[in-house]
Amino acid sequence: MSSPIVIPENAPFNAEQRAWLSEFLTKALGGQAVSVEPAGPAIPVTILWGSQTGNSEGVAKKFMKALKAGNYEPEVFDMAAYDKSKLPTEKNLLIITSTYGDGEPPDNAADLHEYIMGDDVPSLEGVNYSVFALGDSEYPDFCQCGIEFDQRLEAFGAKRMFKRIDCDVDYDDEFAEWKQGVIAAMGGMETATATQEVAEEEEYGKRNPFPSPLLNSYDLNKAGSVRETYHVELSLKDSGLEYQVGDALGVLSHNPAQVVDEMLPLLPFNVKDEVPLPNGDEAPLREALITSYDIRSLNKKLLQAWSERSGSPFLRALVESGSREEIEEFCWGRELIDLINDHPADFGDGEEFVSVLKKLQPRLYSIASSPNAHPGEVHLTVAIVRYNTHGRDRGGVCSTYLADRVGDVCAGVFVHNNKAFRLPEDVTKDVIMVGPGTGIAPFRAFLEEREVSKASGRNWLFFGNPYRATDFIYEDEINAWVENGTLSKLDLAFSRDQEQKIYVQDKMLEAGAELWEWLQGGGYFYVCGDASRMAKDVDKALHTIAQTHGGLSEEEAVDYFKNLKKEKRYARDVY
Repeated sequence: MSSPIVIPENAPFNAEQRAWLSEFLTKALGGQAVSVEPAGPAIPVTILWGSQTGNSEGVAKKFMKALKAGNYEPEVFDMAAYDKSKLPTEKNLLIITSTYGDGEPPDNAADLHEYIMGDDVPSLEGVNYSVFALGDSEYPDFCQCGIEFDQRLEAFGAKRMFKRIDCDVDYDDEFAEWKQGVIAAMGGMETATATQEVAEEEEYGKRNPFPSPLLNSYDLNKAGSVRETYHVELSLKDSGLEYQVGDALGVLSHNPAQVVDEMLPLLPFNVKDEVPLPNGDEAPLREALITSYDIRSLNKKLLQAWSERSGSPFLRALVESGSREEIEEFCWGRELIDLINDHPADFGDGEEFVSVLKKLQPRLYSIASSPNAHPGEVHLTVAIVRYNTHGRDRGGVCSTYLADRVGDVCAGVFVHNNKAFRLPEDVTKDVIMVGPGTGIAPFRAFLEEREVSKASGRNWLFFGNPYRATDFIYEDEINAWVENGTLSKLDLAFSRDQEQKIYVQDKMLEAGAELWEWLQGGGYFYVCGDASRMAKDVDKALHTIAQTHGGLSEEEAVDYFKNLKKEKRYARDVY
């Protein structure tokens, strides 16, 4: 009599998988006994996500599905909805968070971040944790929020089960490393199911952008303006891509060919050779530098690699100083061409050269159209960045691409869902929108959608720019919405039309009593635009209004707007 087959206790299968495997093996082996040892109690895992645009939330949900394929009991929480008193009782705690603005936490993570940065956190001994930090290395406070969560959890006694990983805009490889490391640290391993994507990739998406035909493009500013703000219309016909108002569009651009052509004769190797691309393919160096590598932004990592090959005493001293301020000052307004010209480096071949460069990243733009108003199209509102530094004319790679070099077909686009910036499902609710400059983009989409859906809730727009005569972008559309009643109230702040500058936050304070009435009546408040200045000033004005017209104390105002964010009635699309 043959011995029974045993599925060991530590095999990476959950109860449902064990039962199926037992039945399958019993039949396959002609009735031979199959002993299934109990999997033991499921391992509890708590995943907390902090997200401004939805990336961290997506990562958290992917990890949860991976864990469910094994003997784990995962729970996923929006940080704003998490009961922080549970922290000391967690067994395995995973933090997934982005950073935005000047190293700030995402809105939904602000409350928990403030708590963990304080002194009232009890001992967290017995808590195993790991942090996955999302960021953008072009910003000085790269992954700052994740770094602070990691440091403070350790300071309060929690044990880091796996190293923190700080990842850039592209994070698929880093996520795979972190996921495998965390699962291994918890005593498990990935199953075949865990490594599969739960949902099939769309035919077109971030990994496979859609080459979108350009339908229309023109400057919204009038003659005499120092600004260029382009309205760009792209086709999504036959792409399968769908979006909602509040979402963003990822745009892949190309570097200026003339800058690449200036670089090539200055490089100390055969520039005709093919080089590897970030996606694993190969292409001639010229094509690779135009389409795939970042030749604009400098950072400490690139300077370090460059100084090792250039022999430049200046670069060596700069890198070895470790001064973030000095490195940032040097990098600002300089590009790869400046390093090639001013600090020639000795690279053996093209492959070694591109190995020190970052991938050319897509640029996210708030979508400025409603899909119901413009079926098969997507519209953008793009500020064109141009400036001169160190004797060279320069510009934003993607903005100048869209204005000057896009041609008949865009290099590639994909939809970036932003679930945190949605119109209220209840169309009777009032909506207040604050969007100066290109911050108007999502609110053009909001107003189109509210008009098409015949929403009965009132709409109030605060818009600002330097001069009314030249910078009142979308003026005809906005005036039409006022005339037909879609826009119930319009407050304009043209900052330089008078001696004393007036901004959107000043207009809010002027209308504070009525604005407070709208909020108290269940209204939703949205702001889009600059995170470091405008959004902070708008938030400060809101707190002043709550205290002045609502009779709240400073502390009560803070709590009021925390709750408004938890209720999804105070949303920000800021950058």
